Amino acid sequence: MTGGSEGLDLSSIRLIGTAVTPAVMVSACGIVATGLDNQIARMTARIRDMVREWRLLPEGHARRAVLKLEVAILDRRHAILARAIGFTYWALLSFVMTSLLYLTKRHTNVPEALPVVTFSLGVVLLGAMALLALASLRLSRRAIALERQELFDEPRPPPSG
Repeated sequence: MTGGSEGLDLSSIRLIGTAVTPAVMVSACGIVATGLDNQIARMTARIRDMVREWRLLPEGHARRAVLKLEVAILDRRHAILARAIGFTYWALLSFVMTSLLYLTKRHTNVPEALPVVTFSLGVVLLGAMALLALASLRLSRRAIALERQELFDEPRPPPSG
């Protein structure tokens, strides 16, 4: 045996490396999706608690107005994060497709650009997810501002569009 690399096909090693990169992204998507799912679940529980509190307060109580505004904000955040988790799962699917395309490349006639396109799509979807997560954070700050205003008896700013 000479050099120990007899029979070793370096193109196979490159192909495996190329297929593993999207697999790492699949793992990252799974972690992100878990985090988003946890946020959505906490938000759902918080909305239920706020609605329960709203129902227990007497008609005309000032806290009811604050709760109504906060539930509206949390509902918007929930919708944004639901869209973000959807983008994350589509990105995950895109990375899985990229791996499959690379792995089947030797046995099928996959165009060279197709795996690059599916990988790029996954990256774009993750970027969109990040933008939605940032929008959700902004809404979170609005809900906290409402609580702070009520707690410290601060005047409310005029509603923004």
